[in-house]
Parts: sequence; structure tokens; C-alpha cells
Amino acid sequence: MTVPVWTRKEIESPCIQICVVHPETRLCTGCARSIDEITQWSKMSAEARSQIMAELPLREAAPKGRRGGRAARLKR
Repeated sequence: MTVPVWTRKEIESPCIQICVVHPETRLCTGCARSIDEITQWSKMSAEARSQIMAELPLREAAPKGRRGGRAARLKR
């Protein structure tokens, strides 16, 4: 029987290392989590993380389509 020399239990995460928070939705465009969820992730229970991960496919991190460029900024 071999005993593993070193094991590591990683916290499950939806992060895909595209960490950009969209200015309108305030969600990460990579994983669709909010800033609060990202900062608290390692402190959350496994159940809380699982619940958030189940909701992520339903979130729209960035609106579809173009924002309108300069003309749209000038209208705001």
C-alpha cells in the first residue's frame, strides 16, 4: 500500500482566470460572480458555494451586444 506523500484539497471554484468586472452588471465577466462573492469565496461553506455555482449559468455577466461606443457615452 502506498501512502500519498502530499495531498491538497482545493476549494471548488468557477474561476476561469478572466477577472474583469463589468461596469454595469458588477459581475465578473469570466465567472459571473459578484465582487462580494469572490472576496468571501474561501470563507463560505461548501453548501453556500454550491448554491452560488448552481445560479451562475442563469446570470448574465455582461449584456449582449455592443454598448454603442462614443455616441452612447455622450448620450449618458
